[in-house]
Amino acid sequence: MANKHKIATFGAGCFWGVESAFRGVEGVVDAAAGYAGGTVPTPNYRAVCSGKTGHAEVVQVEYDPARVSYEQLLEVFWQVHDPTTLNRQGPDVGTQYRSIIFYSDEHERIAAEESKRRLEESGKLARPIVTQIVPAAEFYRAEEHHQRYNERRGIAPSCGIHAR
Repeated sequence: MANKHKIATFGAGCFWGVESAFRGVEGVVDAAAGYAGGTVPTPNYRAVCSGKTGHAEVVQVEYDPARVSYEQLLEVFWQVHDPTTLNRQGPDVGTQYRSIIFYSDEHERIAAEESKRRLEESGKLARPIVTQIVPAAEFYRAEEHHQRYNERRGIAPSCGIHAR
């Protein structure tokens, strides 16, 4: 009997690099750039970039839990951005670039909190982690030209932002 795919949603700054990083993970079936966590229905890129919708740029990851665990996805999440900068990743500034994990069940909430605690206690980061861990919110897929953005432009699958 085949395992069903699961969905995980992460915000780690600009979604282009985050999407390409997750696409490179064995067991990830798909990754889509989008928006979550705001108050305006059906947001678009321009509205989200205004900072007035409350949405974060996120990546929704569809994965096969028989091939990659949620905990492994969390490890990728922590590695592809700086979770110590509030509403900022590199040159990108605004609430839409906040570090955020949207959990869909108790297992994901506990796993996210535990991974955050372990990273904080590891001493690898110079500042406290500001990542929000919140219940899943409605995901709005970003406009098609934002999907596979780095891949279509031949840009390496990395955000180029590291906290370490």
